Amino acid sequence: MVAVIQRTSEAKVDINNKTVGQIRNGMLILLGIEEADGGEDITWLSRKVVHLRIFDDENGVMNKSLIDVHGDILLISQFTLHASTKKGNRPSYMKAARPEVAIPLYKKFKNQLEHDLGKGIQTGEFGAMMQVSLTNDGPVTILIDTKDKK
Repeated sequence: MVAVIQRTSEAKVDINNKTVGQIRNGMLILLGIEEADGGEDITWLSRKVVHLRIFDDENGVMNKSLIDVHGDILLISQFTLHASTKKGNRPSYMKAARPEVAIPLYKKFKNQLEHDLGKGIQTGEFGAMMQVSLTNDGPVTILIDTKDKK
């Protein structure tokens, strides 16, 4: 799994000009799932995300986690995170999981995030054409790949 995490002061996702998910203070997570992903990736990434200390403490130092600040999550599936541009100019998405594999993993990851965070999260719709907007707070953007554990 590959996750692009952005600290936000607000974020939302629209489908067909209708807002289907919206948060204030928290994280927008763009999630790419590949065929080789599984339960271990879900557990590791969820715990990493909710405990990631990217929110300012009283001294302006990024020392607080999403749990500490009672922040929210907007989770968006994004297969294009697994794009390969090695050959030619048209990206290949061969590494991205097919929907029959990706959708159950996406749902399990959502459920794990809700469990680890202790509350519900907002999402887009898997496979839909979405318009995602955010105010990136900082800006803070972090890339996490469960295969590299970095």
